[in-house]
Amino acid sequence: MEPETGSEEERALMDWAFRQSSIPLSVFDTEQRYLRLNEAAGVAMGADEAALRGHAFPFGASEEDARGMLEALRSVAEHGRPLRYEVFARAPAEEREHAWNLEIWPIRDEAGRVCAIGTASFDSSEQHWARQRLAVLDEAAVSIGTTLDLGRTAEELARLVVPRFADFASIDLLEPVLRGEEPENGPPQSPVVLCRMAHLSTVPGTPEAVVGVGSATTHPPFSPPAKALRSGLAVVSASGDPDFDRWIADEPARAQRMRGWTVTSLIAVPLIARGTTLGVAVMLRTRPDPFTEDDFTLAKELASRAAVCVDNARRYTRERSAALTLQESLLPRGPSRQSAVEVASRYLPTDSLAGIGGDWFDVIPLSGARVALVVGDVVGHGIHAAATMGKLRTAVQTLADVDLPPDELLAHLDDLVLRLGSEDERGEEESGAVARPRSGETGATCLYAVYDPVSRNLTAASAGHPPPVLVMPDGSTSVLALTAGPVLGVGGLPFEATELQLPEGSLVALYSDGLVGTIDHDPDLGIARLRATLAAPAAARDPSLETECDRVLAELLPAHPTDDVALVLARTRALDADHVRVWDLAPDFAGVAQARRLTLAQLDAWGLSEAGFVTELVVSELVTNAIRYGAEPIQLRLIHDRSLICEVSDGNPTSPHLRRARILDEGGRGLLLVAQLTTSWGTRHTPTGKTIWTEQKLG
Repeated sequence: MEPETGSEEERALMDWAFRQSSIPLSVFDTEQRYLRLNEAAGVAMGADEAALRGHAFPFGASEEDARGMLEALRSVAEHGRPLRYEVFARAPAEEREHAWNLEIWPIRDEAGRVCAIGTASFDSSEQHWARQRLAVLDEAAVSIGTTLDLGRTAEELARLVVPRFADFASIDLLEPVLRGEEPENGPPQSPVVLCRMAHLSTVPGTPEAVVGVGSATTHPPFSPPAKALRSGLAVVSASGDPDFDRWIADEPARAQRMRGWTVTSLIAVPLIARGTTLGVAVMLRTRPDPFTEDDFTLAKELASRAAVCVDNARRYTRERSAALTLQESLLPRGPSRQSAVEVASRYLPTDSLAGIGGDWFDVIPLSGARVALVVGDVVGHGIHAAATMGKLRTAVQTLADVDLPPDELLAHLDDLVLRLGSEDERGEEESGAVARPRSGETGATCLYAVYDPVSRNLTAASAGHPPPVLVMPDGSTSVLALTAGPVLGVGGLPFEATELQLPEGSLVALYSDGLVGTIDHDPDLGIARLRATLAAPAAARDPSLETECDRVLAELLPAHPTDDVALVLARTRALDADHVRVWDLAPDFAGVAQARRLTLAQLDAWGLSEAGFVTELVVSELVTNAIRYGAEPIQLRLIHDRSLICEVSDGNPTSPHLRRARILDEGGRGLLLVAQLTTSWGTRHTPTGKTIWTEQKLG
């Protein structure tokens, strides 16, 4: 039988429903004082109805946590409109914070006046934390792994979990990972050496951190990080756990730092990607509420995502290191000492995601105390570009060794690039491999210049490469007016050489486009900036080319160059008449004796009498061959430099060949004798014939 409306039985039933509701219910007067509350509300507040009745809100809660709720109660009392209020706070009787949804409504009397305020509180903590976990995962997808830098990736993970998920987080990696290598698993009970990549705390200064970023530390096998690494499983621990306390006490510095801290919960999660364990992420809480099972699942998911990003960075580091090692192994090692020029050089690899490029430079000694200055660029990045660069540099050295003029050398180099491209294409067709960019398709440029310290002539030719900048001794600058040829690999088009006489002490700057193309992507503007940087009177310039190289790079390059940079600065020298002697010889055998006399007299004048015997034999043989097999004009030149250079020129372009004479042969031993007595010898072609040269070490 249902109770009658308004009956005592009905009022009792309503009172029971109010008191026994599992939802915290409270009633306030219009001055925000407690009138009634049920048992659930009393449990949350930590006091019963008798203790709270008549007391103003808040009772037992902090002013900061209650400020919003108090304003909501006042608003409902004043305006008489219901409100829905959400708050994330700790109730007086609770240790951990909860998310609360509160329904607040006005209670009116029979006249319709607001006489009280009713509230119903719904604990939505589970839904709140679920939304938070989803938000963290969504943010992880876009905020972790934004670069291929290991340290940056570790920092991104730490910033994501602190403070919303943990009070402290550290990310440590195994040392081989930093080098791009794949770590090996050690014995199960061996200590683990980890390198700290990042850490973050809710407390300024990160006082919990025992290890500095970039430092390595050893973790005993019973420690949570080591157990997580060895097992491949997440490890949960806290203060009071025997292994945790032993780990803290095992290291005096860690024990000192953690004194006064109570770790309510710790998760050590291994960073595993593609079956490889890379490191460990440690997250801990000192707040009252420990990690839950859902937090445990979230930590593993975050670690899994971060591990893939770390592994991508590791693989990039490995490929970049391999390409850089290849690149550096193919470039000149150390300063090059030359009589013709004083040289300083720099090569800076890009730190962009594109990887190592194909820039290169070279300083090649040539016969007659001359020097070749080379700079080139294989367009593209990665190991393939570096390998192509190595082929081109080797080819340039080989062609320079036969003393080809700059324009002819570039023509041969162009043919080589075409041939390499054809071979790659045939190989890919035969193997069915996916086509990759080839040097001829991507483009390769080269500038080849030869400086002669005797004539002070600079002869240069370009295959699509920016022209050199010249700085005269008075500080004035200019750009060498080259006839730019096509990039290497085009084929069928000629290259032209430009010749210019330079005063002694001139500066020649050769560079790749990575140096001048960074300013608004305008090479002309970059070249103008380079000229302005180099322009200064000789007295004002730093005499050290090494310092000058550093200054140029600092002035022209941004903090993070997007392309490789090669720079060569060469200051010219000149060999005056005191170091060079030239004689024209008669085209008969009487000229041989004359050449011997002139040579011995000059060696005595230079103080090189001890070299007279060998030099006399060399001159005699070379002049004899020129008279016998060559053509007019015949000329003898001696150059006293770091070595003694002997050159005999004639008008016949046919080159002699070294051969071994048989026992009964009357001739054919001359060049063999010359080769054995001298350090090196060779032939170079000239516009009027050829020159046979030899070089002897002095001292």
